[in-house]
Amino acid sequence: MQFSERVSIVTGASQGIGKAIARELSREGAEVVLVDVQKEKLEEVARNIKASNGKASVYCADVTSMGKISEVVEAIIQNHQKIDHLVNNAGITRDNLLMRMKEEEWDAVLTVNLKGVFNFSRAVIRNMIQNRYGRIINISSVVGLMGNAGQTNYSASKAGVIGFTKSLAREVASRGITVNAVAPGYIATPMTENLSDSAKKIFVDIIPLKRLGTPEEVAHVVKFLLSDEAAYITGQVINVNGGMFM
Repeated sequence: MQFSERVSIVTGASQGIGKAIARELSREGAEVVLVDVQKEKLEEVARNIKASNGKASVYCADVTSMGKISEVVEAIIQNHQKIDHLVNNAGITRDNLLMRMKEEEWDAVLTVNLKGVFNFSRAVIRNMIQNRYGRIINISSVVGLMGNAGQTNYSASKAGVIGFTKSLAREVASRGITVNAVAPGYIATPMTENLSDSAKKIFVDIIPLKRLGTPEEVAHVVKFLLSDEAAYITGQVINVNGGMFM
């Protein structure tokens, strides 16, 4: 198992892509640290991982709170001595046309999706620099690259994640730390389940592979970027979108 002795934080780990990533890393022997605001769902994910002989711990925390995230990271380091991997996956949507978008809809999405990445990355980076090793993966989105009507807030946040990724990659590369982004397309998750059948058909029609992706397909890419095989890859955006954006 390639991640034995590694400590991997996954935010937004209670469902969807985050849950799939956590399970995939646990199968490779990582000590998976699950972070989300949904404590009951987190604990269920942890139970499932442990039932499969994996290792998991739960930290209920809001990624938008710098103070809380600093406390969580300090506790993780105290309990596990180090942090090897950070997967910034936590995210929300508040879709609306710009002329109807409320200020709180804009602020909520930018705060979770972009500031949350800043908060957790800033909290872990000192430990990674001290250890001269680290892997950070930020989950962006296809709409951060191509835009989408009704999602100016979400698209802006995910485009911001890409700029953040490239800048941080340049800052820490000399310390043995890589920073990359994964940009999923339309993935079958609880977030996309709320779409109407007609909306899903519209998306499928513009995807060359003619289907939604699965959380596991995103998790496989994250696993590769965290591995030693990807040690010479940094500052990149890996698209997992079925050809929707090329």
